[in-house]
Amino acid sequence: MIRFIAGFIFALVVAPVLVYLYFHGGYAPVATNSKPWPFELTLAHMALNARIDKEAPKSPPFQASEAELMDGAHVYREHCSVCHGLPGQDKTAIAKGMYPKPPQLLHGKGVTDDPAGETYWKVANGIRLTGMPAYDKSLSEKQMWEVSKLLAGADKLTPPVMDILKKPVSWD
Repeated sequence: MIRFIAGFIFALVVAPVLVYLYFHGGYAPVATNSKPWPFELTLAHMALNARIDKEAPKSPPFQASEAELMDGAHVYREHCSVCHGLPGQDKTAIAKGMYPKPPQLLHGKGVTDDPAGETYWKVANGIRLTGMPAYDKSLSEKQMWEVSKLLAGADKLTPPVMDILKKPVSWD
């Protein structure tokens, strides 16, 4: 029994030292082009999904009108498109160099299968270690809802809203 306790105490001391040496020695994959750790994405998504399930608004405070979706399209172009793309345009150099890769929200299904409240939570709070910033200090609540509603319905946007999103953007 004494050997078991001694081994347990030894493990409690040695494990943190080895972890410290691993990080201090520069072995941890911190570059955006480094190979991810085993289970890194699984654990990150599990934590993110649990937090969103707990905190995301269950329903939007308003149904977005055409004018509000158009406002959301302008917000998206100005604040989101550099990472998340626009219809008919190539990824920007910023989007190509990010890890994890930002989803191209207006290509394919994007986040149209996510409730608007989930997207709102992501816009408002950001997502740690992904490059996704929190906009709760720079956009109004209404703007965050407009862009969230825009993205929730991105597969059925009207031509006037799509015209705003299809305008070329120069990131020079």
